[in-house]
Amino acid sequence: MKILNASQIREIDAYTIENEPVYSIDLMERAAKKCFDWIRRNMRKNQLVRIFCGMGNNGGDGLAIARMLAGTGRKVIVYKVLHSDRSSEDFAINEKRLNGVKNIHFERITEGAELPDVSGEDLVIDAMLGSGLTRPLEGLLLRVVQHINATHATVVAIDLPTGLFCSDNRTNDPHKILRANYTLSFQVPKLAFMFPGNEMFFGKWLLLDIGLHADAIHGAETKYHYLLASDVSPLYRPRKKFAHKGHFGHAYLMAGSYGKAGAAVLAARAAIRSGAGLLSVQIPGAAYPVLQTAIPEAMCIPDEHPHIVSGANSTNGYNAVGVGPGLGTHEQTARALKLLIQNTGVPMVLDADALNILSENLTWCGFLPKASIFTPHPGEFDRLAGKTTDDHDRLDKAIELSHRFQVYIVLKGAHTVIVCPDGRCFFNSTGNPGMATGGSGDVLTGMILGWMAQNYTPLHSCILAVYLHGRAGDLAANNKGHEGMTAGDIIEMIPKAIKNLTRYS
Repeated sequence: MKILNASQIREIDAYTIENEPVYSIDLMERAAKKCFDWIRRNMRKNQLVRIFCGMGNNGGDGLAIARMLAGTGRKVIVYKVLHSDRSSEDFAINEKRLNGVKNIHFERITEGAELPDVSGEDLVIDAMLGSGLTRPLEGLLLRVVQHINATHATVVAIDLPTGLFCSDNRTNDPHKILRANYTLSFQVPKLAFMFPGNEMFFGKWLLLDIGLHADAIHGAETKYHYLLASDVSPLYRPRKKFAHKGHFGHAYLMAGSYGKAGAAVLAARAAIRSGAGLLSVQIPGAAYPVLQTAIPEAMCIPDEHPHIVSGANSTNGYNAVGVGPGLGTHEQTARALKLLIQNTGVPMVLDADALNILSENLTWCGFLPKASIFTPHPGEFDRLAGKTTDDHDRLDKAIELSHRFQVYIVLKGAHTVIVCPDGRCFFNSTGNPGMATGGSGDVLTGMILGWMAQNYTPLHSCILAVYLHGRAGDLAANNKGHEGMTAGDIIEMIPKAIKNLTRYS
């Protein structure tokens, strides 16, 4: 699914109006009906509804929603926020449609007017400004937003919370943005929804399909994408009847150190659960009985050093190479990583301490096999690329670093993003807060390695692993809840996540 900017969304609206064809007021009615349906299903029936409407089409949406809610018997107060001398044509049409509608009280809010008391029991619908804003709020709109933010009411924003920019909020002022509990957005996601720093503004966001023209969406160009099952399932290749383990590759994993053998176990289990035909794991000598007992399906390469990985084995004959989980940053381990990089001819998956070692030796990145994969969390990424100021700055630096070294960067988070050397970015739609637990990243590394071993491209391996990692986490959360989840629970759900994905194939 594409992530589009405000001007592209306006163009798609216009294309839909011209080519469906549909009148703009009827398209507005369609959008309002979708919002109304969601509000009716999810909000308490006995709440007083206060709808704050701007003078543009976002306000027109709010007026139409008010009419529909009042038709169900709800008590609705509509506030026309007079931040402009004129309204849009569709706003004016919907304002006229409120004449004679029962259960609606209509008020105007002007500059300097006293603002209404809002109870914590009320439902506030924000329909003041949509996705076209390009500068921080000021004047009357700012006063209304800050007034609403000071209440404890449940707030539902239509399209975008008033004051939030559609894409890049680096020049915005966080004190001038409405804080919604829910945001009902239309058709395609906004880039702003992908950044954790904006969560306080949009709360939980949902996409409502309002039937914008598929041809217009298909023709829109963007480097930002949002991964859904329908995007991921076509990448999956079902196994043939006469296949054997040799068809699904041999993966090599270098992982573990004293006290961190568990990271190697988690990554190895995840690689096998993701379908690698064979797996060999190089681990410290003392970890040999741990790994051999925990994962009898894996072959072990015990290092001569009992507590660290001190040397690099030959990777000839392996289809994919992974390194980093629980590895440690000992000087001998760093030398082993350097040798591994210099002598490996297939793309590598580098995580955790492998990335921490690289951050101290960035010149080694020039020797990495092309299309290798980094899987940092934000802290590891900042050590690699330098301190970042915010989420968008981190994404920009990831795009630059990916291009510079011709590697894929899997930047982990609530919407883990896969950054490609050509600048494309794929944000993930699956996953939950229960996955914020030790070892979850090791599982993802093993999953990417497992798909790479099966001769999926590096990009397709990242997409499959990231999406299925989140999906397995969602399935685990259904059973365990968020607080009780462990990384091992995610691994146990990998087969079910894959099975679910194949339903879309």
